[in-house]
Amino acid sequence: MLNKRISLIALGILSASQAMANDQAESKGFVEDSSLNVLLRNAYINRDYKDGNPDKSEWGQAAIGTFKSGFTQGTVGVGVDAFGLYALNLERSEDRSGAQGIDFFKKGDSGAPADDLSKGGAAIKFRLSSTTLTYGDQMPALPVLNYDNSRLLPESYTGTMITSKEIKGLQLDAGRFTAESRKSAEGRDSGGLKSINVLGGSYQFTEQFKAALYASDVEDVLKKQYVNANYVFPIDKDQSLTLDFNGYRTKLDDSYVRESGATGDDNKIWSLAATFVTGPHSFTLAHQRSTGDSNLGYAYGGYQKDQGRVGDGGNTIYLANSYWSDFNAEDERSWQLGYGLDFSAFGVPGLTYNVAYVRGDNITTSTSEGGTEREIFNQFKYVVQSGPAKDLSVKLRSSVLRVSQKSSEYNVSGNELRVFVDYPINIF
Repeated sequence: MLNKRISLIALGILSASQAMANDQAESKGFVEDSSLNVLLRNAYINRDYKDGNPDKSEWGQAAIGTFKSGFTQGTVGVGVDAFGLYALNLERSEDRSGAQGIDFFKKGDSGAPADDLSKGGAAIKFRLSSTTLTYGDQMPALPVLNYDNSRLLPESYTGTMITSKEIKGLQLDAGRFTAESRKSAEGRDSGGLKSINVLGGSYQFTEQFKAALYASDVEDVLKKQYVNANYVFPIDKDQSLTLDFNGYRTKLDDSYVRESGATGDDNKIWSLAATFVTGPHSFTLAHQRSTGDSNLGYAYGGYQKDQGRVGDGGNTIYLANSYWSDFNAEDERSWQLGYGLDFSAFGVPGLTYNVAYVRGDNITTSTSEGGTEREIFNQFKYVVQSGPAKDLSVKLRSSVLRVSQKSSEYNVSGNELRVFVDYPINIF
């Protein structure tokens, strides 16, 4: 049914006779609007697990090249996007690699992680007015299908996506993807995805208010709906209050419930965050709540072949209380207090700091109720503002996560450290 809706919407978008916007009319050409960028990334993640669990860490150097052409001139523009990825394993430890949450280099049949990874992809794109149809290898960034770029290499998906921006402030998206490339493995279909259909859009009602609705259907796994409402209250020249609501409803397919060993098929999770900004300071208060009968809680990301994972992108969690822990267990309720500081006001442009404390309770597992977890998150990030290393960024992030014994089936205690150095190079 969702696939039929996508087809109908696509036909409606592409057959529209009059448009309020026309990006294609502004096209300068295939070559003139093209760009080639290379991101050099050095990434390290260390997890010092507690309660007798072995520590895990991975370290790698990556080069991520992306080419985006312009569109040919005319009524229908044609273009090409392509990417090439390479990663070198700098740690190569069989004992310390293999943590699901790190996943820089997938282990082979021998139990050893890969020494290096290389892969690429390409897509052809067509544009009519302000509507673009793209077919091939892509990195979709939607609330119900968001590729993971928070590790060494990014995920990618193969399929068709239509994005329409014919009306100012309105974006409509419809797509179908049939293959997933795991971030830690080579090949175009290393994730085990059968297919995923996505449909939805966002609209900027006013300068202060924006909302979004999306839905997805992962074949033989789940159906998911998402809603967002974001409102910014301007208070003064350098003061504002932002309210951000995000919610998901997930329904697991019966076959997946049986295969994964889930105790139920339904989950609803939502978060409401209030962020007050005054000058260089930001203060956040957020509440997040998960309900339903599935012991998987809010299921997202990962790869279908891994128990309890679904294959819809490792960043498909637009929720306030997602750091190392996602605070997404069955029946879990969590609160966050956060603070951010922009050091530009103190003469250090490009330097920011964020800290957050999140506590979750009421966690239900197959063996207990009333479990708790808590996390302290810290992050420094510096972006070079000028000179030969302009735009190079260094991010230092740490989390201290403690999980009660009652919640040990859901999560594990530990200390995490992440160090990421990104250097984007604009070739043309």
